[in-house]
Amino acid sequence: MTSRLVERLRAEVDGDVLADAGTRAMYAADASNYRHVPLVVVRPRTVDAAVAAVGVAAELGVSITGRGAGTSIAGNACGEGMVLDFARHLNQVLEVDAGSRTARVQPGVVPDVLNRAAGQHGLHFAPDPSTHSRCTIGGMIGNNACGAHSVAWGKTVDNVESLDVLLPDGRRFEAGTGESPVHGELRALRDDVMAAVRTGFPRIPRRVSGYNLDQLLPENGFHVGRALVGSEGTCVTVLGATVRLVPLPSSRSLVVLGFSDTYAAADQVVALLSLDVLAIEGVNEDIVSILRQRKPGTPGLRALPAGRSWLFVETVDPAAVVKAMPGAVGSVVVTDPARTRELWRIREDGAGLLTRTADGAEAWSGWEDAAVPPSRLGAYLRDFDQLLGRHGRRGPTYGHYGDGCLHVRIDFDLAGPGYRSFMEEAADLVVSHGGSLSGEHGDGQARSELLPRMYSPEIMAAFSRFKSIFDPRGLMNPGRIVDPLPLDADLRVVVAPARIPVRTSLALHADQGDLAAASRRCVGVGKCLTTSGGVMCPSYRATREEKHSTRGRARLLFDMLNGSVVRDGWRSAEVREALDLCLSCKGCKRDCPVDVDMATYKAEFLHQHYRGRLRPMSHYSMGFLPLWLALAPGLVRALGDRRVVKRLGGIDPRRSMPSVAAGSFRSQFKGSGVGEPVVLFTDTFTDHFDPQVGLDAVTVLEHLGFSVSLPRKRVCCGLTWMSTGQLGVARRVLRRTARVLDGSTTPVVGLEPSCTAFLRNDALELTSDPAVGRLAERVRTFAEQIAPVVGPLGATKAVMQPHCHQYAELGLDADRSVMQTAGVDATVLDAGCCGLAGNFGFEAGHYDVSVAVAEQALLPAVRATSDPILADGFSCRTQLRQLTDRDPVHLATLLASMIDRPHHPKRM
Repeated sequence: MTSRLVERLRAEVDGDVLADAGTRAMYAADASNYRHVPLVVVRPRTVDAAVAAVGVAAELGVSITGRGAGTSIAGNACGEGMVLDFARHLNQVLEVDAGSRTARVQPGVVPDVLNRAAGQHGLHFAPDPSTHSRCTIGGMIGNNACGAHSVAWGKTVDNVESLDVLLPDGRRFEAGTGESPVHGELRALRDDVMAAVRTGFPRIPRRVSGYNLDQLLPENGFHVGRALVGSEGTCVTVLGATVRLVPLPSSRSLVVLGFSDTYAAADQVVALLSLDVLAIEGVNEDIVSILRQRKPGTPGLRALPAGRSWLFVETVDPAAVVKAMPGAVGSVVVTDPARTRELWRIREDGAGLLTRTADGAEAWSGWEDAAVPPSRLGAYLRDFDQLLGRHGRRGPTYGHYGDGCLHVRIDFDLAGPGYRSFMEEAADLVVSHGGSLSGEHGDGQARSELLPRMYSPEIMAAFSRFKSIFDPRGLMNPGRIVDPLPLDADLRVVVAPARIPVRTSLALHADQGDLAAASRRCVGVGKCLTTSGGVMCPSYRATREEKHSTRGRARLLFDMLNGSVVRDGWRSAEVREALDLCLSCKGCKRDCPVDVDMATYKAEFLHQHYRGRLRPMSHYSMGFLPLWLALAPGLVRALGDRRVVKRLGGIDPRRSMPSVAAGSFRSQFKGSGVGEPVVLFTDTFTDHFDPQVGLDAVTVLEHLGFSVSLPRKRVCCGLTWMSTGQLGVARRVLRRTARVLDGSTTPVVGLEPSCTAFLRNDALELTSDPAVGRLAERVRTFAEQIAPVVGPLGATKAVMQPHCHQYAELGLDADRSVMQTAGVDATVLDAGCCGLAGNFGFEAGHYDVSVAVAEQALLPAVRATSDPILADGFSCRTQLRQLTDRDPVHLATLLASMIDRPHHPKRM
């Protein structure tokens, strides 16, 4: 069957027809707990191609599952037949009609993309789930997504005008209020169950569970399109949509209210709903404490008022909100858009953050988005916490308090019997409060089996009849809503356990050295699929391929350890190919809500994959670069940029090799006078390629009263060996460096961000040597060392490109402080990775991706300014020198140039 299916699809469908093991493994799960390995994944290039694909699958009796960005949390978007991925090609905004305030879109359009187009007309597509930067409109239609602003503008169903839909039998029609091929059957169904629907559907803002039979009622206009919203692909294939747009408010503020506990916050929701509010979101201390522990540099944390639970209230009248909340223990009003975004990020990252509890235990979805009447929210919360206690479970809650919808991740034992019993009791509890099993994510496999606890037998029979009108053969996403799969079957941690050794050579402290646990960190929320802001994931932004995203790689590692689809274990070619375009930028360690650290996992994989085997030549040429420069810098300089050298070294011929300086930094260093001692770490790049940076750093440090020395012997952190997976050599190099620098408490100041970050963090993953630990405690960035003592040096402007490793591991607070104090008016770019990323951009086969990454945002930003460019990373400076006419400088060089000005004589 599989070969025939694939042959037919490849012959008849204009698109990507993918049946390889790697793709099937990546698409085996969405963002839920479930795993269903598909036969084939189809990414149609045109609507006609999607129609053809559905026709082939239906003819052969193969089930059809639609998929947007794969961020469905209830198991709505993973199936064992054909998976249709619309996000890759069918992702265009076809029209924005400002007059009618509507837009026509393809199903793979991302809400943020639609809103950029609509925003040009002062309009906005209102539903905004936390995944709005990567989920798709088609997916939102599938599960009737909502978001923070549904208090003002409703769910997706309230914002759909009509749908372009395809029945599995090939009939295509516009589903709205007009006639359709199934009009008569739906009208008969409506007439038979009208009374039951009117009395048996919870009257709450967030009733998402089940089918929208209420949209067929006369008072709702018999709207077939809206009846299909939330049907989770179980009835039709959505080929396009016409959606409503709303005017953007001319101004709005964010009021953050602090309360003594989460119950006190929940009890105030009804009072707030009487005001002119656009959103009422709840965040409790668990999310904030986890953020402070894992991501202490998160800017929004500093703006939170006093309290242990917070309501984020967006409004056009902040004074009225504050006045109405005398019970709040603190409040803050934010009008600056940048600060507002920082605060919203705390709320939006909740789904990922809470997949690990404060002590590192795994927490799961399943019961994650029930909704009750807002007036019952406080009472439901109290009862729900008691239910958790009876089961011995933990699950911090947060969510859409204004709509009575709560999100939670619970530390379930998915392999034990307690999961089912908890879900059943939780369903009964929410129904007793007049609520819905799902208030946003849909039923999927997680909750469809529980629907009879919420709805009467008559309504359940109506659901079955509704589906059969559209899909009599049961081909459309079977096992969801109607004829459900068991909620405790197909759980990926149960059905796909690791079968090869998972203990790693690296410590992986966050996961106790267990790569299986590390790979499970990725729950699929897909923040790595964003295409702007932050750093993660540069290779996905350049290729738009799932396998080159952090999520895709994590899924492949998970499946590699199981071996049922991705075989050959550590020798897997599929995993090697996916990791080949990982830049090891570490952006995921900072940007991923669950701290997936793909650079570290890649180092471990390369170590295991090439154990006892010949490696790529670039591992020997660039991985051993510090050694070659230490042994024969003159020879390396003489060989220079010769094509034969690049070919033998596995270096792309389009790359120019950086010039080795005639004199190293160590050879030019003259020592210093009296003052507080510091040791300047002589990294390979500063020492041999950019010695002027070291000399400028000495100038600044001495000017500020420090006595500078260098390590008594050559040192190297070992990063180039670690990034190429040569962990044994890296460990030996690092231990030697630690011994050279041991026996002192003098601060060790790093100039190269990648080396500094490595010594502070990755070094501890590489070895437990106490000397390495002592060295990590002494390492400072250049900015951290001078921040307490630097004073005004003049006035200049600059545009700063942060190094990815500094962004991920060290932060920029000290750099910002130094520049502000010294008189540097700096614009810090949010332009992502430079694309060179150490050896990555030099390796053969990586040039095009390297340049594409730089062209995403960095190069346009640099071309648009005449201000000096600051880039502390040698890779960043090299990329910009090779791809632009600019010559970026290190912070030390910029400050040294300010010190040398005549009106700023050197001070000691």
